[in-house]
Amino acid sequence: MTSASGGADMVDWNLAVATATRLVRPGPEVSRAEAAAVVAELRRHALEAEEHVREFTGMRSSSLTEAAATPVLIVDRPGWVRANVAGFRTIVQPLVEKLQARRTGGAAAGVLGTVGEKATGIEVGALLAFLSTKVLGQYETFAPAEPSLEAPDSPAALFDKPRLGPDGPGPGRLLLVAPNIVHVERELDVDPADFRLWVCLHEETHRTQFTAVPWLRDHIQSEVQSFLSETDVDPGALLDRLRDAAGALGGGLPGLGGRGDGAAPGTLLEVVQSPAQREILGRLTAVMSLLEGHADVVMDGVGPAVVPSVAEIREKFQQRRDRGANRLDLVLRRLLGMDAKLRQYQDGAVFVRGVVDRVGMEGFNRVWTSPNTLPTKDEIHDPAAWVARVGR
Repeated sequence: MTSASGGADMVDWNLAVATATRLVRPGPEVSRAEAAAVVAELRRHALEAEEHVREFTGMRSSSLTEAAATPVLIVDRPGWVRANVAGFRTIVQPLVEKLQARRTGGAAAGVLGTVGEKATGIEVGALLAFLSTKVLGQYETFAPAEPSLEAPDSPAALFDKPRLGPDGPGPGRLLLVAPNIVHVERELDVDPADFRLWVCLHEETHRTQFTAVPWLRDHIQSEVQSFLSETDVDPGALLDRLRDAAGALGGGLPGLGGRGDGAAPGTLLEVVQSPAQREILGRLTAVMSLLEGHADVVMDGVGPAVVPSVAEIREKFQQRRDRGANRLDLVLRRLLGMDAKLRQYQDGAVFVRGVVDRVGMEGFNRVWTSPNTLPTKDEIHDPAAWVARVGR
């Protein structure tokens, strides 16, 4: 699975971007003037949300330089694809090197050659095309280093254009996907200005988390790299796990109700993991639940003071989450772990509120002291246990 540009990547990333761009569905119909107004308003709201989040949480960026180095980009769906391809290339480098070493030894050359760079690029592109319609905003933790933007396609271009090439890891950047925000606000029939600020409050909380807690990004990157380093690239072992995965998932998909053994059906990622990877993923799940739940709590805490229709927005948005989509969409969400993402919002928010109720926001902020003060996977479901261990 080498790169067409030089043999150093797992995937033909340029083909992945081209495929996603061809397959992605168009966004809502708006005039150019309307699109320009949306982009301008999102930029204003992102700036406004920053101060609201700081005031509510008591969290401040460790330095003005760090905050300035994490830009806010307003992108369309192809721009979101480009940004995430750049992030993927940055984070999977250890796995690339492992596969390259394996192939050099000849053991996996036949299997990897059969898969092929172009087939893999098409598969990744199709996946990104699907996901690009679902995301309202995203703090891209593993963005490539600056410069983070390419020159626009034309002087009149509306959207930021993230770089595709690998520049090594950078400090991160916040993405707001304008077409998806407009699509959802129309679907929910809510006040556009209020909804856009509400979304910015959630996403700006993520930006604040990483700029105010300098060690957080390196900690998560270390965990992800450990997860990837544990990946078994032996073709025989991988095929055995894939057979097990087919049986496990096959028992759960028809009714979307489980595998028949009382266990919740896993995602494709979960069912091919080694025991060491499951342990690492447990820690990552706890961290991501904390971050997502914290952002939801901040969004709802700030909302009543600055978003007049926040109650209506929250009610309709939650109904949309609960309702889901069509059957195929639900299957894809489960396989890709997107339903687990929704559980992270819920579990994390319960944890944050439980801790704040006991020790206040200042006591909760001790969670950002070091990796040792992060909640465990069990503590996410038991705020009192975290308070007993850390929060007093």
